[in-house]
Amino acid sequence: MSTPVGDAAAPAEAAGPAESPAEPAAAAAPEEAQPQSAYDARRDLLRDIPDAMRGGVGGGQFGGVNHGISGGTFHGGITVNNLAAGGAAYTSGEVPKATLKLLDRVFAEEGSNFQDLLERLRKERVLVLTGPRFTGRRTAALMLLRHLGASSVHQLDRSTAPENLAEQLGSREARGYVLCDPITTRNQPLRDTHLLAARDELDERSFLVITAGPHTHLEGIAGLPWQPPATAAVLHSSLRARVADEGELRRLLALPPVTDFLSRHHQIREAARFAVLLEQHSLDGAGASEIEHFSRAALEQQIQEWFEDRDGTLHLREKAFLVALAAFHKGPYALTAELSDLLFGLLQRTEDPALPAAVPVFGTNPAKRLQLARAIRYPKEEQTEWGPVTQSMAAFQDDRLAAVLLREVWTGHPSARPALVGWLRLLAADGRSFVRTRAASTVAVLALHDLPSAMALVIEDWALSDRPWLRIGAVNALALAHVIGTPNIPRIIDRWCADEDAPARLRWAAIRVHGLIGDERPAQTVEALRAAVRRDGNDTAVLRELAQSVELLLLSDARDEVLEELLRTRDDDRAAIGLALDGFLRACGHTEDDEPHGRPLVLHWYARAAATRPESARGIAVLWRAALDRPGGQEEALDLLHDWVVAADRDRDTEWALAALLPALATGTRERDRLSHLLHHGVHGEVPAVSVRLLTVLPTH
Repeated sequence: MSTPVGDAAAPAEAAGPAESPAEPAAAAAPEEAQPQSAYDARRDLLRDIPDAMRGGVGGGQFGGVNHGISGGTFHGGITVNNLAAGGAAYTSGEVPKATLKLLDRVFAEEGSNFQDLLERLRKERVLVLTGPRFTGRRTAALMLLRHLGASSVHQLDRSTAPENLAEQLGSREARGYVLCDPITTRNQPLRDTHLLAARDELDERSFLVITAGPHTHLEGIAGLPWQPPATAAVLHSSLRARVADEGELRRLLALPPVTDFLSRHHQIREAARFAVLLEQHSLDGAGASEIEHFSRAALEQQIQEWFEDRDGTLHLREKAFLVALAAFHKGPYALTAELSDLLFGLLQRTEDPALPAAVPVFGTNPAKRLQLARAIRYPKEEQTEWGPVTQSMAAFQDDRLAAVLLREVWTGHPSARPALVGWLRLLAADGRSFVRTRAASTVAVLALHDLPSAMALVIEDWALSDRPWLRIGAVNALALAHVIGTPNIPRIIDRWCADEDAPARLRWAAIRVHGLIGDERPAQTVEALRAAVRRDGNDTAVLRELAQSVELLLLSDARDEVLEELLRTRDDDRAAIGLALDGFLRACGHTEDDEPHGRPLVLHWYARAAATRPESARGIAVLWRAALDRPGGQEEALDLLHDWVVAADRDRDTEWALAALLPALATGTRERDRLSHLLHHGVHGEVPAVSVRLLTVLPTH
């Protein structure tokens, strides 16, 4: 049973410029009068970003360059040797004996189930060998026939109709036959009756091996799975067949690019090709650059094969799944599959608008789908907004695949861009924070490889949207693009922030990005925020965003440098002073792990700074005194200080930290009396027991 993915109506605000009433819909995000706070948005971002981007995220801040995300560039040619790789050859006829002899020399059994299959074929004479492509099934089939003493091996045409299979088997004795991935359909599968008829045509010393891939339709046939040998075993046996000297063999296997290659999940055909390249290097010393880049080149070749798909075995829906898996790498499988069908609908509309994108509701085999994608499925406990939850996750076996695949789709297949842009816009407005974050991280990778297009087609469009989630998506995409090394992001947000003619929403986005990445350049960032508050100080919405950026900067690993810059504000710059105090008080409201009445982050910063960085401790006290003295702002400051007293009542370390801070705030009689009143009377009549002890630290004069 199939269902057209376009049957669900999309929320109009979530679709791209080319949307229609039949646009596939992601989970609708709840409308908000105000965007999510900068702190909460940052918390969600840190929880859900891909692992590859965490190299630039530490201690709650953004910064640095993670080179591992880059798709990279490969220079140089790699010779593809299909024979050595055991690649499928679909022509019919006798397999040359020289070919069988060569394959016998390089064939590796270690780690495979070859011997079990050999015994099974010896008894039954007909064997269906199942498994994913490029795992050496054809080579295994040929070696099974050779080891059973077939005088000749004939490869049958894969277009042979299943009902005509028996007719293709000759009457000569001791022959071997191999049929690689026969062309079948749901209505014309390979049936057990076809195998019985074929067995009747074979004499006792003749054998037939059929390889069946994920798309081979079988009926009444279980098949035997092929367990391929280890990649290291294939590389070692292939090299040993080509390099006679043991010392040279050990030298080649110890090369850093070889050890790196073996540490990754490469296919058998790639190991066989690598052996050919290493042999050439051993003979003439050339090809050092090709050896160094072979692993990534093999990865890129696999991605190109997926999307070129010359033999038509990969359906457009599976290509959409590959893209979704790249975006949601190491995310929940069910979510990835669900959202890949949205992308499939958009791609189908681009490829053939007249053909509805029908999705089989129950016809998808997750194991086969992940095999084709060179991916795995595994359980993992994940932190969500509802707490820890164990989910079934899906991930590429090679972490590099996700970023390289996104680059290839974005830069190598521009016809897919309209569908991809529309899909990402749906994801950015999704009701699930994980989905929104992965939409932003995907756009960041696209920006790394084509910043002008990503800005024009996605980021600026989102930043100018009236949807809060889309604007936050633009902010996160810019911040993550900077993390992974995309150039010019600070220049872009500086221009947006300073340009008086820029749309207000672009300035809003720039202010938020400053809060996420500004810790890398505290002086420039603080000055940019000061300039913005002087210009837009009468706009309460802008003031709120500016204060939230200062809040994030004071909670980053660059907090000491940010504090130092804030303290340099001139006494007559009232707008900038107000910004510093607003941001400081917002930062004072946060606790470890956001626990109610948990350890206040700024208070424990003060305690550490008092011992290691006294100037920062003095700066925190200066801002507290200014906040407590600010006309019209005393009540907010006193409420926050009372929260710290409540936290001190529950935690001994917090009590000691607050006991160290209070004397620095009581620098005069008025200040002392104000603090004494707070400790005696509390707020709304709540007086924690710790208040009595804290009163003893206040100076008597």
